[in-house]
Amino acid sequence: MSDTNVVAIDRIAKRFSGHVAVEDLSLAVPKGAVYGLLGPNGAGKTTTIRMIMNITIPDEGTIELFGDRLGGRHHSARIGYLPEERGLYRKMRVRDMLVFLAEAKGVDRARGGAKADEWLRRLDLAEWGPRKVEELSKGMQQKVQFIGTMLHEPELLILDEPFSGLDPINQQVLRDIIVHLSRSGATIIFSTHQMDVAEKICDHVCIIARGRKVLDGGLAEVKRVHGGTHVAVAFEDTAASAEAMSAVADLIAVADDSGVFAELKLKEGVDPQLVLERLMRTGVRIRRFERIEPSLNRIFLDKAGPDAASAALPEVAHA
Repeated sequence: MSDTNVVAIDRIAKRFSGHVAVEDLSLAVPKGAVYGLLGPNGAGKTTTIRMIMNITIPDEGTIELFGDRLGGRHHSARIGYLPEERGLYRKMRVRDMLVFLAEAKGVDRARGGAKADEWLRRLDLAEWGPRKVEELSKGMQQKVQFIGTMLHEPELLILDEPFSGLDPINQQVLRDIIVHLSRSGATIIFSTHQMDVAEKICDHVCIIARGRKVLDGGLAEVKRVHGGTHVAVAFEDTAASAEAMSAVADLIAVADDSGVFAELKLKEGVDPQLVLERLMRTGVRIRRFERIEPSLNRIFLDKAGPDAASAALPEVAHA
């Protein structure tokens, strides 16, 4: 394993009761990266994370953490893990539970309490510290569990669907924290099926579908290699957009079209100016027309196919 990689996975596979959850998966997570493990629900993301955490053992292949072959729990103090299945002690008081979680990771009580107070203030939960967990909303509990993942200042953070249950404002708060932690030297594996969220914070991505990797690399490079020519078109209304789109259908390889807005991947060699001229001839009013980078969602659909989500194998929550 390279000294610059915190996690190295080599051709791992995992099967449950005849289902192939993960097949022939290899990837490397660079130190200091925000690494997006992306794909639809059931694609194999959680199973992969559970193998990295040594909760589930691969049927084939190897995993290295911090340069060592995976085995045992000796890396636990260096890792913060936020699982998709949330688990808090509902009858405990919030601050007491956070101090308990910190102590479980080797942080002494005084420092654990100070760190808990700091993070509760940072996430606007200070007044809830003396309250029982069961009194908090789902979003508040999600933030508390995120704090519990952070208190021992881990070198590697593994976050499985961390924004589930959060409103847009708190999603932005957590995104800012994740970016700050990465810039401070932490390595973050961020698993989600929300491509638009991942695109805002990840610098490396690995997209998997049906248990297999379909692409892997730095975000900028992935967009460059898999991009093609894309344009964004926004119409004044939906009334004439269908006719306008049909007028340029022979120039388009793939279109994500919601009626008022469309992201178009043009056929090879097609000049975007020709598309604009054709659209203008239809008489439709256009509010926006510009060449853009392809979105991660568009790249995923191109590489994995539009049926990837429906065809994905079910995740297995137990070892």
